[in-house]
Amino acid sequence: MNILVVEDEKRLAHNIASALSIDAFNVSVAFDGTEAENLMKLGHFDVVVMDIMMPNQDGLTTLKNMRERGNTTPVLLLTALGETEDKVDGLDAGADDYLAKPFEIPELRARVRALLRRPQAQLPDTIEYDSLQIDRLHKTITRAGSPVKVSATEYRLLEYLVTNSEVVLSEADLLEHVWDQNYDGISNLVSVYIRYVRNKVDKAFPGEPPLIQTVRGLGYKLSKEATS
Repeated sequence: MNILVVEDEKRLAHNIASALSIDAFNVSVAFDGTEAENLMKLGHFDVVVMDIMMPNQDGLTTLKNMRERGNTTPVLLLTALGETEDKVDGLDAGADDYLAKPFEIPELRARVRALLRRPQAQLPDTIEYDSLQIDRLHKTITRAGSPVKVSATEYRLLEYLVTNSEVVLSEADLLEHVWDQNYDGISNLVSVYIRYVRNKVDKAFPGEPPLIQTVRGLGYKLSKEATS
C-alpha cells in the first residue's frame, strides 16, 4: 500500500513516515499542498495523511481540489485546531477522518489501517476516458463506439488505467492491483500485457490518439498527451 504524508513540519513528517513504514507501507512525503498534488499526478496512493495548516497551499484547499478532480483516495486530516467548526469544514470538504494534534503515533497508525479496510467509493457502471469506454456491469470495452475484445486480465488492467487516468502507475502498483502479486523486480509480466492492450485499444484505432503512455523509468499512464 502507498501512503502520502503531507506535513510542513519536517521532523513530524519524517516521524509519521517512519511509523507508517513499520506497517510495511510505502510512504512518500510532501511538505505543502502543491507538492502533494504534483506527487498525486505521478503515482497512485491508497491513503493520504494531510495537515490542514500549511504554507503555499493548505490542506483543505488541496482536499477540495482532489475531490473536484474525482480523486476518491481516503484522506486523514491532521489539525492543531480544536474547534468543532474546523472539523466540520474538513469533513464537508471530503475528509474521511481527522486527528487532532498532538496525537499518539499508535493511534495514527490505527486510523490509517482503518481507512484501508473501508470499502472504497463505488465507481459508476460506466467509466470512460476520451473515446475509450468501459461498461463495468457487463465487463465490456469499446473505443470510438467499436467493441474491443480483451481477456479477463486485460480488462482488469484497462479498468485500473482508466480509473487512474493521468496518474503514473508503477509496475509494482499494477502487479498489486491487477494481479495481486508482489513485485520481484524481474518479471516482465506488466510490460507484456501493456503491449497486448496497447495493440487492442491504440494500434487497432489509427484514427484515435494513442492513450497508453510509457513514462520512462516510472511506469505507465493513460493520457492523450505523449510522454517524452
